[in-house]
Amino acid sequence: MTRARGRKATTDGIKTEPVQPSEGPQYPDIQTIRDAIPAHCFVPSTWRSLGYVVRDVSMAAALGWAAFTYIPQLESFGWRTVAWMVYGYVQGLVCTGIWILAHEAGHGAFSVHRRLNDVVGWTLHSALLVPYFSWKFSHHRHHRFTGHMGKDMAFVPATKEDRKKRRLADLYLDRELLEDVPAVQLLKLLAHQLAGWQMYLLFNVSAGPDSQQRKASWWRVSHFEPTSAVFRPSEAVYVAITDVGLALVAALLYLASTVVGWKTVFLMYGVPYFWVHHWLIAITYLHHTHPEVHHFDAESWTFVKGALATVDRDFGFVGRHLFHGIIDTHVVHHLFPRIPFYKAEEATEAIKPLLGDLYHREERSFLGQLWSTFTRCKYVEADPAVPGALKWAE
Repeated sequence: MTRARGRKATTDGIKTEPVQPSEGPQYPDIQTIRDAIPAHCFVPSTWRSLGYVVRDVSMAAALGWAAFTYIPQLESFGWRTVAWMVYGYVQGLVCTGIWILAHEAGHGAFSVHRRLNDVVGWTLHSALLVPYFSWKFSHHRHHRFTGHMGKDMAFVPATKEDRKKRRLADLYLDRELLEDVPAVQLLKLLAHQLAGWQMYLLFNVSAGPDSQQRKASWWRVSHFEPTSAVFRPSEAVYVAITDVGLALVAALLYLASTVVGWKTVFLMYGVPYFWVHHWLIAITYLHHTHPEVHHFDAESWTFVKGALATVDRDFGFVGRHLFHGIIDTHVVHHLFPRIPFYKAEEATEAIKPLLGDLYHREERSFLGQLWSTFTRCKYVEADPAVPGALKWAE
């Protein structure tokens, strides 16, 4: 893992004030970075993208058919249990890939056709009970304000002052009393992985205090409510369309349960659902949380600073082929989210020489780093070496 040190250039194209040498690392402007990337990397292939949809949906359908057909025939309860566990895990990996293809569509990286992007994204995300347009709007703001302590929409860290506040999650106890107990840390990590996605959708958990479009009560920040404070009034109709998609899928699941039973529906759909969103939370969290990566206050933040405050990681075959490289090439994705995933590796290699130590990559175990990062990165405090930046407290 490299630490950020000074490089050439001064702006990011959004804030244009000159950066003085005493203010820490020097950042290239966004156009300079863009010019380093071959132009063809910005052009998606509709047919290639659709081909990945066909591939992933076919794998998911084949796995579902095989599980439904053969697992109930196993006479041993133990072997059936093992078989369902293996199915849930593998189907979760495949469906995470489908989730990521819908994510591409939401960014406009799936094709040059906006309507096709939204049809594909809405269909795939609805099938996974993901609110497509709602997530699209909030996720775009996450990209727009990545690393901003007030306006980022995802995994904004606690400050030292925040730790003094009593929370329900800590049973209103002082956080420092139990937070270093391994059993407590494990329970919190499990809750983080199993319920983090749902808490974000329902209560905007982990978003910055200034991320909402207007002030509202805690129960008016849902991704399912068209008039939620998370969205602009002009976006309400799209949130409603999102809800229609979710309602259709929920109805299909209910009908399926009347035919094959809730147990079978849970094993075939519910277990992979939790695996998918475990991976989603782990990927997003580890992209934006690392002991050596900064966050920024409102006065010092710029788009490029935020985009480069992300970390590329490695998850081997699964990351490259089932998760479509999203773990490996997240830095360039934050700089230019319209670059399709199958061109992101080339784009990443193109910008590395320009960014130097401003580019961050973690080579250690992806899942191993989930535990170490979660137990180490508790809150941020001002970095005396970089004015306006906040580092993770030691």
